[in-house]
Formats: sequence, structure tokens, C-alpha cells
Amino acid sequence: MAIEGYVDYKRREYCNDVKCPVQMEMNTKKEGSEEYEKLRHKCQTACLHTTWEFHQWLNKQGYEIVKRK
Repeated sequence: MAIEGYVDYKRREYCNDVKCPVQMEMNTKKEGSEEYEKLRHKCQTACLHTTWEFHQWLNKQGYEIVKRK
């Protein structure tokens, strides 16, 4: 749900932009397939990037983190 005047972050936008090798391989697999799910699990449990890198990328892209009251 985007706030007026803002856009929401798209799923895996960072991963695709930085050309994460795991994401690049996931892009070649059918979503939901066994191979895809194995790669997805790798992303969830052993991401190659840090939250600091992700946060810096968000800032450079002009994203703002917004929290509801």
C-alpha cells in the first residue's frame, strides 16, 4: 500500500539491481519449482549481502523507511 506521492519497494529489487548471483540464478527458474525453492531458502538463511548494504542502497535510491503508528 503506497503512501500518496511515494512508491513501494518491489520484491527483490535490490537483489536484481546488485546482480546477486543467487537471484540471477533464481530468475532462470520457474517460481515455485523445487530448484527455485532451494535457491529461495538459501536467500532466506544465508544472504550474501548485509542489512547495512541493503540500507545504503535504499538511501541511494531515495527510499524512505516508514512505520505506521
